Amino acid sequence: MKSSGDSGASAMSIGALAARFGLATHVLRHWESMGLLHPVRDAGGRRRYGADDLTRVATILMFKQAGLGLDTIRSLSDTVDRADRHVILRAEAEALRSRIAAARASLEFIEGGLSCEYEDVTKCPNYWRLIAEQVGRAAAGRTPPDTAA
Repeated sequence: MKSSGDSGASAMSIGALAARFGLATHVLRHWESMGLLHPVRDAGGRRRYGADDLTRVATILMFKQAGLGLDTIRSLSDTVDRADRHVILRAEAEALRSRIAAARASLEFIEGGLSCEYEDVTKCPNYWRLIAEQVGRAAAGRTPPDTAA
């Protein structure tokens, strides 16, 4: 996914490209140093970005929003082989599933605290169920304190 080097009237400066996506210019320079962007240079040595670069930055941002790191994005960019791409994306999908599961468990814990009718949240049966799940059988035998309201 290298830039095609399109230049001309549509070419923009690093500042204009950064502003278009709400980025700092140093971010684009970093991405270039990592091999993610390949802007052409004008006669004065200034970076010039065209339509392909716009697409490339949008792609990088989408991958980052999906939780992929820059090294992974570079690996995806460097491969044109479907099988290689699938290996990379399967690993990322599994990592994302793990993060989603952790976020759901966190949300369940927080919502349990919100719905608890006890003054002391540690007296809620839901609290003890979640604690038992978290620490496993070590806490499963422990009984919650008196839960009388």
